[in-house]
Order: sequence, then structure tokens, then C-alpha cells
Amino acid sequence: MFAKVYNLKFPSMDEAKVAASYISDSFGKLIVDCNLKALNMSLGQCGSVTIQTKFDTSDDLRKFETKAARTLAELRNSLAYTEKHYAGVYIYAYEAEASDASLSLN
Repeated sequence: MFAKVYNLKFPSMDEAKVAASYISDSFGKLIVDCNLKALNMSLGQCGSVTIQTKFDTSDDLRKFETKAARTLAELRNSLAYTEKHYAGVYIYAYEAEASDASLSLN
């Protein structure tokens, strides 16, 4: 699996909340088009927004990077923030899924 991670740092929590809402809406629209396998966002109490994405192919990752760059450029025109990002390959991932494994006897 391929990954793209963005770490955005805003001057205040209020700005981070506005940005998180905008990004989740914009990136959410890319799920089908870019074949995202996972999109996770977290909001830190220090005004940071972290976005983690997963893709099956590098082509999907590159397509997403192009479209995400447009979204972040629009955001940069509205809010001041610092950005760090990188692409990588998942070497280990664990996520428990909620499921009902109980058996009912009738």
C-alpha cells in the first residue's frame, strides 16, 4: 500500500477547525476518483491537522497528489499555515474493525 501524509500547523485551533472542515469536504470528494483505500484526519489541540491516505497503486497516489495540491493551494490563499508532507509505503498497519462475532442459538 502507498501512503501520503500531510501535517498542517495553524496559528490557532479555530483556523485548524475551519481548515479541517474544508479539507475533509474536498478530499472526501476525491475518494472514488482517486481510488483511496483510506482517508484519516486528526485535529491536534495545538492547531494541527494531520491527514493520512492509503492507495493500492502509485498511479492512484500521483493522481491524488495532483488534485490535493489544488485544494491546498486554495487553502493557502485563505489561511496561513505551515505544511509538511511526504509519500511513502506502508510497512505495517493495524486497525481493529468493529464487528459482531457473536453466535446466537435459537
